[in-house]
Amino acid sequence: MLNCFAKNASLLHKHPGEKKFACYLKRNEMDQALIENIFKINDEKTFRAAALEVFHYQAQHSPVYRDYLAALRIDSASVTEIEKIPFLPIEFFKTHTILAEGKNAELVFESSGTTGTSPSRHHVADANLYRESFLRNFYANYGSPEELCILALLPSYLERETSSLVYMMDKLIGWSKHSDSGFYLDQLGELSAILQKRNNDSYPTLLLGGSFALLDLAEQHPLSLWNNIRIMETGGMKGRRKEMVRTELHEALGKAFDLDAVHSEYGMTELLSQAYSAGDGLFNAPPWMKILIRDPNDPLTLLPSGQSGGINIIDLANLHSCSFIATGDLGKVYEDGSFEVLGRYDHSDIRGCNLLI
Repeated sequence: MLNCFAKNASLLHKHPGEKKFACYLKRNEMDQALIENIFKINDEKTFRAAALEVFHYQAQHSPVYRDYLAALRIDSASVTEIEKIPFLPIEFFKTHTILAEGKNAELVFESSGTTGTSPSRHHVADANLYRESFLRNFYANYGSPEELCILALLPSYLERETSSLVYMMDKLIGWSKHSDSGFYLDQLGELSAILQKRNNDSYPTLLLGGSFALLDLAEQHPLSLWNNIRIMETGGMKGRRKEMVRTELHEALGKAFDLDAVHSEYGMTELLSQAYSAGDGLFNAPPWMKILIRDPNDPLTLLPSGQSGGINIIDLANLHSCSFIATGDLGKVYEDGSFEVLGRYDHSDIRGCNLLI
């Protein structure tokens, strides 16, 4: 399908208004109205209205979610506030095709999985909706990709053609106008030389990498970076290194690269949106995404701000799959809507999701 952003890439630079996100491909009227409402969200009231609209749409048109609600004996018509919306355990993406009736998948993203487990698969019916979601959020946090040198150090992800992160970075790199933008597999020396060049010319630069790969770079090529260069980790060691807490990871990277802050990205195969952290360990989601915390012992009960528990995610960009997902992550949400990721449940601790399944 034609990539409307690539075709109209100049809109990003020349028009600071809404046209920079214009997408000219036709959708049916219901889809178009829902998508317009999703990206018009600008406060809690409009988010709640859009979330309920998407919930009722998916309760009717998403067979797996509809059956899940029926198994819980929940009448979707009685749900009038987002706190009453049931969240689908993320494990369903491993065992079922989560896709609205009448839709075909333009993209299928697949997680790496772990030894002995099945990967998650996310069937994406509207590739432009994914591109619009990640571009809007990236633009809001880091500006136009056209004006950045974008470097991706994602060895384990590049081994899979079905990685949603690789897809996103490939598009962002394609929109970048800098000749050094690109993927780097094992060329750590070459990547270090490019970072030194960016030190010298002060060109705004973003290096996004897997945690283990960034640690390899830090150990083999430590370099004092200037503030025009941002380093962003995606979390997880993918079996390449011993897992470490985020503060320990950031301390190691900050020391090697002489950085005051290391950025983070929080996303997953099952989502079409990402949250970003500017270095304090607190993530902020885009307006169409919200984090709620569930009681680990009672998955249908939500906890107030400041208490830790299982992370539930509302991602309204997941319009044609499921926007309401109970993840296997532990976290905490604060009064301002920012959130912290504290880790993952051990298998023995996933009581809530197992009970729901």
